[in-house]
Amino acid sequence: MSRPAVAERPVVSGRVLRSSADRLSVRWHPRTVLVCALLLGAVVVLAALSLTSGAYPVPLGRVVATLSGHGTRIEEFIIVKLRLPRLTAAVLVGWALGMSGAVFQGLTRNPLGSPDIVGFTSGAACGAVLEILFGRGGAGEVALAAVGGGLVVAAVVTLLSTKQRRITGYRLILVGIGIAAMLQSLTTYLLTRATLYDAQNAAVWLIGSLNAVGWGTVAPLAIALAVLAPMAILAGRALGWLAVGDEAAKGLGLPVERSRYLLIFTATALAAVAVAAAGPITFVALAAPQLCRPLTRSSGAQIVPAGAMGAALLLGADFAAQRIVPTSQLPVGVLTGVVGGLYLCWLLAHEWKTGRS
Repeated sequence: MSRPAVAERPVVSGRVLRSSADRLSVRWHPRTVLVCALLLGAVVVLAALSLTSGAYPVPLGRVVATLSGHGTRIEEFIIVKLRLPRLTAAVLVGWALGMSGAVFQGLTRNPLGSPDIVGFTSGAACGAVLEILFGRGGAGEVALAAVGGGLVVAAVVTLLSTKQRRITGYRLILVGIGIAAMLQSLTTYLLTRATLYDAQNAAVWLIGSLNAVGWGTVAPLAIALAVLAPMAILAGRALGWLAVGDEAAKGLGLPVERSRYLLIFTATALAAVAVAAAGPITFVALAAPQLCRPLTRSSGAQIVPAGAMGAALLLGADFAAQRIVPTSQLPVGVLTGVVGGLYLCWLLAHEWKTGRS
């Protein structure tokens, strides 16, 4: 009698670090570590440029002295009160968006699987606009409304994408695109019914900007990311098993649907807290995983490299946005929207040429 087929483990590569008792093991790729180090180096260089340049240039030595508590009052105001929180927010928001995009693209197995495309960012934006126009709350209430809106839309999209107790990637993207279109129409309608003052405030927020970010925004963002980033990394380990198929993953002992729900919740929460902090900054979540994948040349979701790429992209975009128009600070969402739209056109053309769309 023939033996039943046994699910094969997915092919993995890289090196493995194990604890002395062999209770904990971590697989790592030297090239991935090198790419992450280079991206973090780019973040450090951009951070130095952001802190030293501007309408009031500050030499790097004075920046270091100011950060160590030996700067003048004007230097402390410019560096500590204005530039440093904006820089920190750009890194954290970009990191959250990059990780969120990596999880969604790994989950859907589609380069278009990002919170921008599947509607979760639109849900967060719609929730925030409702709070701005009708709740008239402060920054904290708007942030909570954005997080709540993103999670509610994630639940609706997930429910509508479930067929026979199974979430499929293409259904998630199609349903998300439809929900996003509906929410964008609703947001536009709400703006037409609002007063001029409220509509202006909501419109400015919808652009996506780091211009008014302070430490009051950075602190809760950092706390949320400290909780969600490890969750995304741990949950992301299941993406490799899901890639071999549901039956094989179940045979290897993975709770398939529970893992999918956890991944969707974590990625949505990452996108929602990023939107709550800076508004709906588009295309960073879409582009970051795609740009880091050819650099690492590694299989898997590449969640940490995508986070580092997202931080470098958003920090670089914000640095450029502050200097493109010398007389005013351009919202970073405008720049990422223009560049991201061009990148999306290229991505669609590339997918069409390779016969995958």
